Parts: sequence; structure tokens; C-alpha cells
Amino acid sequence: MGLVYEKSTNKSLTEAISSLESNLKESGFGILWQLNFKDKLQEKGLEFKNDFVVLEVCNPKQAKEVLEENIHIGYVLPCKMVVRREDDKTYIGMTSPEVLIGLFEGSDLKEVAKKVEESLKNSIEASL
Repeated sequence: MGLVYEKSTNKSLTEAISSLESNLKESGFGILWQLNFKDKLQEKGLEFKNDFVVLEVCNPKQAKEVLEENIHIGYVLPCKMVVRREDDKTYIGMTSPEVLIGLFEGSDLKEVAKKVEESLKNSIEASL
């Protein structure tokens, strides 16, 4: 997998977010925060055509393990996921925890990152 993993769904933006949240919860992840760039940019007087919702998600046990091993990995936590609309389609995606953790030298956390990535991918697939 490259840096971004993304799948399309026929669900609405709201349905996709709700489904993703439910599936993440089943895997021990929660949504800490979300931001729709379209709404935020409109607040600033800027037009942005499509909904682009960033979700910051976390599994507390895995985050603790990673931070205790290398505190600098906190710069790429929590995991980022996106639900967005384009051309009347909804997309659910994420950045790769495995790729991001691989950017840190001497990190022995590839296995944890691989497990996190697999859980997030499974949540995306179950949300389609």
C-alpha cells in the first residue's frame, strides 16, 4: 500500500461516517475529532466545492505502546481517516500507519503499525 488507501461507496457522506464510526468502535478505535474542510473554508469566506471530512481516530492501547517506544511518533498520531465527496460519489480513506511509522529511524514498531493498518482497512471495507 502507498501512503493513501481509499475506497468508494454508494453511501451518503453522513451514512459513511456513521458506518465507519460504528466499525471503528468494534475494532477498539474511537473518533477523537472531525473537521469538514468545506465548512471551515466557507467560514473563512472561501469556496470549496466538495465535502472533505477529516477524522482523527485512535486506539488508546496501541497509541500508548507506540508513544512509549518512540515519543516522536506522536507527531503523526492520531491516525487520519477521510470521508469525502467528489463527482456524486463518497470515498472513505486513510493514510498508512505502516508507511508513516516507517519514516522514523530505528523504529521497531512496524508490527504494531501493520496491525493498526489492517484494523483500519477492515473498518473501511465493512463501511462500504
